[in-house]
Amino acid sequence: MRLDIFSLFPEAFDWLQTQRPVQNALREGNELRLFNYRDSTPLTGRQVDDAPYGGGAGMVIRVDVIVRALEETYGRPLDDIRHDRRIAALAPVGRQLTDAVAGELAADERLTLLCGRYEGFDQRVHDHVATDEISIGPYVLSGGEPAAMVVIDAVTRKLPGALGREESRVVESFSQALGGALEYPHYTRPEEYRSWRVPDVLLSGHHGEVERWRQERSQHRTPGR
Repeated sequence: MRLDIFSLFPEAFDWLQTQRPVQNALREGNELRLFNYRDSTPLTGRQVDDAPYGGGAGMVIRVDVIVRALEETYGRPLDDIRHDRRIAALAPVGRQLTDAVAGELAADERLTLLCGRYEGFDQRVHDHVATDEISIGPYVLSGGEPAAMVVIDAVTRKLPGALGREESRVVESFSQALGGALEYPHYTRPEEYRSWRVPDVLLSGHHGEVERWRQERSQHRTPGR
């Protein structure tokens, strides 16, 4: 996978690149590249935004800035870029990120994420530049960088080799093995702490009973089940 991030603050992703699943994915031949809108802006003084037509508070990231960043980076016209890769704008108007959506994105060979800022993108970015829109929840962030990190984490851990042991992702929340339910509770030593005991079934050594308990708890803790 070739995953490209366009942002006003690419340095925000420094920490993310130190995390093991991301590092493992990169070692497997996947790529993560970061680009700053200001490095290719057609405006003077590295400007990327402007006041909104019709008035109002805040500034809006310009559509010509986004198009220039993409065309300069990929060396092709916008229409060709849109045909060749998914360009996802991170914004509250996007479809909600779910495990299924993360799996869909992980199946792409080429993915571009656009991080917004201020009042967001000029609407023409959504209408004519992006081929997808992703939201991580019904709330407002100061910028798209935290949302992009969530998407990257959710996507890269689905790539082969990212988790070290492939079985780590077989049984987890929202997995097919659990029928899309939340994962069951986990316990470890000590067996008792401040009178809080580990459930007896987990200490029984009866694998069939343990599996039944886990399935029941998984269903119980999942809303609507």
